Amino acid sequence: MRPEPRQESAPLTRHLRVREDRGHTVLEFHGEIDIAVADELAPRLDRVTDRRGARIVIDLRNIEFFDCSGLRLLYRARTRVLDHGGTLHLVCTQPLTLRVLRVTGLARLLPPRPTLEAVLEQPETAPGSW
Repeated sequence: MRPEPRQESAPLTRHLRVREDRGHTVLEFHGEIDIAVADELAPRLDRVTDRRGARIVIDLRNIEFFDCSGLRLLYRARTRVLDHGGTLHLVCTQPLTLRVLRVTGLARLLPPRPTLEAVLEQPETAPGSW
C-alpha cells in the first residue's frame, strides 16, 4: 500500500509549492521564473536542499517562463543536494525549457523526466546520484 502524499495547505509563494510525496520533497515551480522570482526562491530552496540525504524533485511542468536565473537555481540546488549526499530529480515537459536545458548542458547533469510518477516510482538510487 502506497502512503498518502502529505501536502502543505498553502504555497510558500505564488511561484513555489513544497510538499512531501513518497519520501521525496517535491518543489513545484509556477509561473515565470526570472531574476526577481529567483531571488525570492533562493533562500527557500537553500533551506530544503540543506538537509543531509534529502530526496528532492523539482517540478517545472507549471512554469510559463524560465531564464538563466532559473538555471542558476537548478544548478545551485543540484550542487547543494549532492554535497549533502542526497538525490535530485527534475520533471519538465515544457519544450522551450527543455531546449534551454539541452543547449546549456544542464540536461546532462540533471536529466529531465516527463512525469512526477516516473521519478517517484523508480527504485531508490545511491546517494549522490541525480
